[in-house]
Amino acid sequence: MRAPDSDLPLRFERVRFEAGNRLILDIESLSITNGAPTAVVGPNGAGKTTLLRLGMGLFEPTVGRVTWGGREKVPPTRRAILFQRPVMLMRSAANNIDYALASVNAPSRDRRRKIAELLALVGLSGFEDRPARRLSGGEQQRLALARSLARDPEILFLDEPTASLDPAAAKSVEDVLRAVAERGVKILISTHDLGTARRLAGDVVLIHRGKILEHSVSEVFFKEPRTEEARRFQASDLLI
Repeated sequence: MRAPDSDLPLRFERVRFEAGNRLILDIESLSITNGAPTAVVGPNGAGKTTLLRLGMGLFEPTVGRVTWGGREKVPPTRRAILFQRPVMLMRSAANNIDYALASVNAPSRDRRRKIAELLALVGLSGFEDRPARRLSGGEQQRLALARSLARDPEILFLDEPTASLDPAAAKSVEDVLRAVAERGVKILISTHDLGTARRLAGDVVLIHRGKILEHSVSEVFFKEPRTEEARRFQASDLLI
């Protein structure tokens, strides 16, 4: 049997994205390959969320092209995205995941096992019958992760997944993301939290005013940033 086509590498080539008369994103070139998570960092309004939406295929560039494994306009069957404030269905935790499994036509006979596996992966074993909307913020975020993983994605886009969480809940989410990355899922995470980027990322993309200012492996970015903007951002100076 022929191996399924891969969505990696994910490439942005001379991409511009405009909303009305406003330029939101202007990327000459960016390539995302498999391996450790990639962190997209930058101040609020830099264009991080737009980059993720383009990578997911939710937006089309105004100019340029986005390709997945060298292909354009690929259905997002091998991609999933998790937003900062995920919406919980008015169902149990298990039924939230079951809904996602049904959406990708997972066989009914396999769903109970898959639900148990996903809940265990995100540290929610025993929560099957809990109403999803009564879970804590961190528990909801981990349930949303499990629901996203029900799609068995090759690429997982995460938009500020720990931004509204306390430190303990944020650590729980980061622990799950490490486990997911170890399974071979490529994670592209946007965050303004340099601690999260430092702990999780294999490479870092700094974006400001819609432009990529720096893209380097994590160790280089944090120890020997090449640009003044990267040095200022790491020092918590405002980028204007």
